[in-house]
Amino acid sequence: MRTLYDFELSAECYRVRLLLGFLGLKYEIVPVDIFPGTDHNAPWFRAINPLGTLPVLADAGANLASSLEILGYLARQYDGTRHWYPPEAASEIDAFLTTAGQLDDTAGAARLVLNFEQGDDLARAQADAHLLLRRLDEHLWFGERAGRDWLCAPAHPTLADLACFPPIVLSEEGGVSRQDYPAIRRWLDRFKRISGFLPMSGVFPTAPAK
Repeated sequence: MRTLYDFELSAECYRVRLLLGFLGLKYEIVPVDIFPGTDHNAPWFRAINPLGTLPVLADAGANLASSLEILGYLARQYDGTRHWYPPEAASEIDAFLTTAGQLDDTAGAARLVLNFEQGDDLARAQADAHLLLRRLDEHLWFGERAGRDWLCAPAHPTLADLACFPPIVLSEEGGVSRQDYPAIRRWLDRFKRISGFLPMSGVFPTAPAK
């Protein structure tokens, strides 16, 4: 049985749970309490992932310790339809996976400051997050005008959308408002209507906008 070492409130863990759910894969969860606990620093967890980061997916004798790496692994190994990572759109999807990592480092970082007491450069994280959201909103707006509903060319969501969804849908918990990004709001609504969508439970109250 594959095992997900998981912190329920982590956006990175949430994106892995999303794909596991969409693919219909069975797994067991081992909770790792990062806040207010510090289980990620415990010797038992450091033996699994010396970096002390989450998520970690244990599958087929390997431990994968990056949410974006895990997404690619799951799509290649278990998505026989190639729906989530179609080869013809791989380079385009990969570019947005990079964007997803940037969202983790900006909108996600702001959320960590406000809710997990980790980090201290809140204003910079929020400002950088808004730069990314403006760029994505423009991309989605022009896409809608061209008849495209998703971040990439395929007429269905891909790993690009799945990877970017968690840090954006949770952005307001980091004081990053989506009020000025109507195309992003429409995209979020479309994503939530995907069959098999799993809402995130246990979210923090919305943080006040900065």
